[in-house]
Amino acid sequence: MQPQPSDGFEWTQAGWGPVLRCRPLADIADHFFTVGNLELRDSHHEWDAVAREIGLDFDRVLLLRQVHGNDVSVARKGQYVAGPRPEADAAVTDDPTIAIGVRVADCAPILIGDRRRHVVGAAHAGWRGTGDRVAVAAVEAMRERFGSRPDDLVAAIGPCLGACCGEVGPEVLERFREAGHRTHELTRWFASGRGDRLQLDLPRANGDQLAAAGVPPSQIHLSGLCTKSCPEIFHSYRVRKEHAGRMVGIIRVNAEMLNVEF
Repeated sequence: MQPQPSDGFEWTQAGWGPVLRCRPLADIADHFFTVGNLELRDSHHEWDAVAREIGLDFDRVLLLRQVHGNDVSVARKGQYVAGPRPEADAAVTDDPTIAIGVRVADCAPILIGDRRRHVVGAAHAGWRGTGDRVAVAAVEAMRERFGSRPDDLVAAIGPCLGACCGEVGPEVLERFREAGHRTHELTRWFASGRGDRLQLDLPRANGDQLAAAGVPPSQIHLSGLCTKSCPEIFHSYRVRKEHAGRMVGIIRVNAEMLNVEF
């Protein structure tokens, strides 16, 4: 049985099976989050299916060489050319002829849409990227490169490691502290665990960072689903290690809203 998501998320049907969409974000941008029914390794068949679901050929899907940092790849309208994946953990674009995606297996997939300027963003936020504020970097890139105003943005944080299962060592807390996160933030994001271990609330930390960047809290949506808690539904690196497949959060400017012809 599929776990029940929260905060505007809902199960919908793709050509291969269930995917998750966020209703408030769906009003302004085409998007979805895949789950464990695809492996998304090197299978062209699976990636082609993902691309078709969002209305494109796979060579029009911008994926990243993710390195757990906070660099942002920018794809301006008319400038994207398929080629080597850029080394980055977030991407933003105003081009309705491409989609951007981030791959995860416990890290948080974050999709962002601008309801006025028709710009979208995607970010991959594990604990390292969260410590380095990758979601904030995506919002800043949308503002600086495309004129987005944070209060026009809608963000959806898909299934990821939840506070229930986000066990980390004390060095992670120290990394966040060194990155300049304030004590009251750390208190919200980290709870005591077993021995010297801590429990990191990855979705809350990213939601709080988006809010601090100016996105209204009412426009930040969390799926409420933990990948490790439901390994029969989601891919989880914590559960399967190197055998884990990958999920993708993918987003595209709504071409119908712009009357784009291909």
